[in-house]
Amino acid sequence: MKKKLIFFLSVMMVCLLCWGCGSSSSTTMDLVGEPSDYSSEDNWLTVPEDEEYDVDVIYFYPTTAPVTEGTEIEVCDIDNEKMRDGAKSVYEQQATAFEETGNMYAPYYRQVDASKLAGMTQEEMLEAERNETRTDVFASLDYYFENYNNGKPYILAGHSQGAMMICLILDEYMEVHPEYYENMVVAYMIGNAATKGWLEENPHVKMATGAGDTGVLATWNTEGPENIDEYNMVVPEGAVCINPLNWKTDETYAGVDENKGSLVDGEIVKGIADAQINLKRGSVICNSVEPRQYANGPETEVLFGPQSYHRWDYGFYYENIRENSKLRAANFLK
Repeated sequence: MKKKLIFFLSVMMVCLLCWGCGSSSSTTMDLVGEPSDYSSEDNWLTVPEDEEYDVDVIYFYPTTAPVTEGTEIEVCDIDNEKMRDGAKSVYEQQATAFEETGNMYAPYYRQVDASKLAGMTQEEMLEAERNETRTDVFASLDYYFENYNNGKPYILAGHSQGAMMICLILDEYMEVHPEYYENMVVAYMIGNAATKGWLEENPHVKMATGAGDTGVLATWNTEGPENIDEYNMVVPEGAVCINPLNWKTDETYAGVDENKGSLVDGEIVKGIADAQINLKRGSVICNSVEPRQYANGPETEVLFGPQSYHRWDYGFYYENIRENSKLRAANFLK
C-alpha cells in the first residue's frame, strides 16, 4: 500500500502542502543555496520569441519531481529530465488556458520530492518549501522583472506546489517588491488554499470578489460532495475560494450551462462540471461528474478524501479560466 501511495503521488503530480497559505510566514528573504541561472533560456520551459500581447503570464507548474529513495528532504536538480518532461505535459493541460491572454513565461524550478512531505508537521512542511525551491522561484522572478517585463502588467498562475510558490511570492517577494505588485493583474493560486488567517496577516493581498476585478487573488480547490467532512491535504481549516464559473464568493450555484468548456484528454469538450462553494469547507463542490471516473482514486483517498478532483482544478473549468483571464487583463489595461 505504501509503494502504491508513493507511485500515485508521483504520477498525479500532487503537492502535499496540506496547510496551504494558512501557516504563519517568514518576513525575511533569506534564501537557501545558490539560485539556478535564469539568464540561460534552457532553464525556462517557455519564453516567447515575439511578444504579441501587452500582458505577460508567469506560470509555475505543480509537482512533477520524481520520487527518490531515502527519508531526508530531497530537492531535484533543475535539469532533472523527469521533472522537465512532466512540466511540459502539465503545461499543456493547464497553462495553455492563458495563451490567448498574454506572453507566456514559465521557469523550470527545483522541486521538493512530494513523497517526503507525507506525515510532516505543519512547520516541517513549510520549512521544506523554503529551500532551493523558493530560491529558484524568487530568482526566476528577479530575472523576469529585470530583463523581460519592461513595465508590463502580468498574471501569476500555478497549481498545487506551483500554487504554494505563488503563496510565498505574494507573502514574501511582493512585500519586498511593492513596485512589481502594483502591476499584477491577478494571481490564479489554484489547487492550494489561502485561508482567512493568512489574508489577515497579509492585508496587501485582496481576494477576488467578481469576474473582472484586478490586483487580486483567485483561488479554489475542487471536490465532490462526499469530501466535505473528509480530510483533504490542500483544504485547510479556514480556507477561502472563488467559484470559477460565476466568479462569486458566496454559495450561488453555477450549473453546467455556465461552463464554457472542459479540457478532457487534450480536447475541449462541452462543459462537464458545475460548481458551488461550500463556505464552511472553503472549497468548490462539483456534483455533475461521475466520481468513479474523475476522483483521484482509492490509492490517495487517505490524503485527499474519496472525492477529490485536485487534478481537474484547471481542466473542469478550462474555458472559463481562459475567458476570465482575458477579461481581467482587458480591465487592467483600461
